[in-house]
Amino acid sequence: MRSPRSLAVTATALAVSAVLGLSACSSTADTASDDTATAEGYPITIEHALGTTTLTEKPERVATVQWENQEVPLALGVVPVGMAAANFGDDDGDGILPWVAEKLDELGGEAPVLFDETDGIDFEAVADTNPDVILAAYSGLTQEDYDTLSEIAPVVGYPDAPWATSWRDSIKFNSMGMGMAEEGEQLVADIEQEVSDSVAEYPQLEGKATMFLTHIDPTDLSEVNFYTGFDTRGAFFEDLGLATPQSVADASEDNSFSGTVSAEQVDVFSDVDILVTYGDDETIALLQGDPLLSQVPAIKNGAIVALPDSSPLGTAANPTPLAISWVLDEYVALLAAAADKAL
Repeated sequence: MRSPRSLAVTATALAVSAVLGLSACSSTADTASDDTATAEGYPITIEHALGTTTLTEKPERVATVQWENQEVPLALGVVPVGMAAANFGDDDGDGILPWVAEKLDELGGEAPVLFDETDGIDFEAVADTNPDVILAAYSGLTQEDYDTLSEIAPVVGYPDAPWATSWRDSIKFNSMGMGMAEEGEQLVADIEQEVSDSVAEYPQLEGKATMFLTHIDPTDLSEVNFYTGFDTRGAFFEDLGLATPQSVADASEDNSFSGTVSAEQVDVFSDVDILVTYGDDETIALLQGDPLLSQVPAIKNGAIVALPDSSPLGTAANPTPLAISWVLDEYVALLAAAADKAL
């Protein structure tokens, strides 16, 4: 028996297909045969984990789903016709993260439609924006989501696994989906140079083994939950000249994005120089006051970066094309201050 969500998605797909069928009939009648000639450089074929996407001409109307993907077109000077509303780190509640708002103000033009994804992809809202392409290189789309979206427009999915796309691959795949692969390559190079310049000011960061704890439950410190090297937060440490602790690397061998170790086995993290987590000074005091967790060198030495929970700074620790520049200097300075406390 199919689930209610499955039936709802199927109904939405049928409705979307009907709308698209009517518009296709109209556009076909108005299009001369000469216009079917393939534009220079097209078709473009993009292989990804959810299928193969083919673009026959450069998209003009770009829509994005899930929370990061709008940053690539914006960084390349294109305002999406629609994008997902932010539901984490949105300090003023307008559905737009501050670095995205700054770019939208800079570019001007018509404001994007904000898709409410609280309960999943809003397929009808996406279809209403009449996109030529839908970007989702960093996302958690299911195959069913992808198939339904593909009824609306060509969709660029993630290259390997859900929520695992690096900021470089996010730019690479989404820029290809816009017919702007070369511009995407230049954007990657520009960000890499910016990161390199910022990190160069803090030589004490070089090689420091750094670990990212997940959200800490102050009522239960019996387990240590952390992000592995497959999570984008942990992977970004290497861009900043930091190192992945061997203990975390060992925990990453099964390709999972997070791991858990009993507090009684916390000595496995004796190789951690710096610890990053979500929280504040109270979180740091809580960790240092725990008889087991305080044995971790980073905690014992106070080499901790506590990022305000659900804040723009905390959100930006997960590197994205626009957030990196927005948070870089502050984040690197916080890490350097922690590195000064590491032995």
